[in-house]
Amino acid sequence: MHDPHGPRQGMRAPWKNFQQALSRQWVLVSPSHGVVPKSFSCLVTDSIRRDKLLAQMQKLRGSVYLEDGAIQASHLIDGKHRADVDPSSWHLLVVDDHDRVYGCVRFHAFPYNPSFSQLNISRSVLARSGQWGHTLEAAVEEELSLLRRMNLLCVEMGGWALEAAIRGTTEAVRMALAMYSLSQELGGAIGISTATRRHCSASILRRVGGRPFACAGLELPAYYDPQFNCEMELLRFYSWAPNPRYVVWIEQIREQLRTIPVLTTGLQPMVASQTEQRIGVSC
Repeated sequence: MHDPHGPRQGMRAPWKNFQQALSRQWVLVSPSHGVVPKSFSCLVTDSIRRDKLLAQMQKLRGSVYLEDGAIQASHLIDGKHRADVDPSSWHLLVVDDHDRVYGCVRFHAFPYNPSFSQLNISRSVLARSGQWGHTLEAAVEEELSLLRRMNLLCVEMGGWALEAAIRGTTEAVRMALAMYSLSQELGGAIGISTATRRHCSASILRRVGGRPFACAGLELPAYYDPQFNCEMELLRFYSWAPNPRYVVWIEQIREQLRTIPVLTTGLQPMVASQTEQRIGVSC
């Protein structure tokens, strides 16, 4: 039997989704004591909102990771997935008009030149592998040597979690590209990420410019991580060398980052030059 209300109801969901997409915006949370570039024109000192959004972000990560089987409920504190580097990192959040967090990604910039053992990648399954451990360390040390010669930041990207509503959308790709934009705004960086193949995360990151670590022409393979119950890839990123097809997007996003709300503690010093921005970005 034909339902006279069917077509009308069928049109409501896409329109509702479209309206929800329009209501979502980006918010950037700065490190608790890190340097903030002067180019960011919309600084907001609001510790209450900042803490509220960080708590929501941690709850989103906790719910997504738990649903994926990447963690156990015992790993959560009050439903929150907390990481030691959260306070000292940048966080890009997708929020709606009511400050509900739909997506998040973390960008931890080291205020010093780290050694291999200080990176999260050094605690990966591949790093502990008898077959690949030494090769991985040598590959990472090559990247660390490069960033020292070029006076660049070393950043670790992680904490990427998206609600189902924005997975597989351009929003997910734009969040990945924003890490290039933020790296450029902070003066240039070499990025490192342990990326899951779940939800095509690693595929998206490779598409925008991520590349496997390699040593003496030998690429490090993907591997299974029993702790997170998924296939993983170790990827590196050069802020100056994304996939060329996304260069225009990255520049547009860079302009956007300069105008979106940046939540600070009010304690961060401001710097203007890229050279100064490479020093003490986070602590």
